[in-house]
Amino acid sequence: MLKALHCIIKRDLLLAFRRRSDVLTTLFFFIIVVTLFPLGVGPEVGVLRTMAPGILWVAALLASMLALGRLFALDYADGTLEQMLLSPEPLTLIVIGKVIAHWLVAGLPLVLLAPLLAVQFDLPGDSVLVLFYSLLIGTPVLSLIGAIGAALTLGVRGGGVLVSLLVLPLYIPVLIFGAGAVGAEASGLGSAAHLLLLGGVLAAAAALAPWATAAALRISIE
Repeated sequence: MLKALHCIIKRDLLLAFRRRSDVLTTLFFFIIVVTLFPLGVGPEVGVLRTMAPGILWVAALLASMLALGRLFALDYADGTLEQMLLSPEPLTLIVIGKVIAHWLVAGLPLVLLAPLLAVQFDLPGDSVLVLFYSLLIGTPVLSLIGAIGAALTLGVRGGGVLVSLLVLPLYIPVLIFGAGAVGAEASGLGSAAHLLLLGGVLAAAAALAPWATAAALRISIE
């Protein structure tokens, strides 16, 4: 099973890097959104520090949603997804591999870019570190929950809008805990509680989301 998981991740990464424009679209969207806010708000340090956690997290959330449409759609269009459902490997394992590949392409680059972009908000070093950890824990949750929405809207006209309506309410706890961790660290209250709650959400999503996504894929194919 580990070999099959490795093959799925390797295949999806290879396909993603053959379509570099899709990957770069997500990154440039994140960079542009985060960069425009300081220009529009002004150079007041206090205001920028207060707004930074929410801006960075909302930008990361929206950027990750841009990549949800291609999580299963291309495999569905060319018939590969049907062959995956007929394979002897569990569909849950295939879903896990595709979600990991999606996070490596659409989530991990945002995690690595966020500390660099946080410099323009004049965030303290401790807050930048907490921002990195919160995104590292939170972005996999976005991919796991987003996979459910992508599977439910597979093959539906206007699926991108439906995915947003489905997953955005489920993203709210991740956004609150993630941005709250950075804000709490900046105000001196400590971020441990928020990060632990975010870790609990990740554990719940990792346990439940692959099963829900596999069930949604079977419904969509049928």
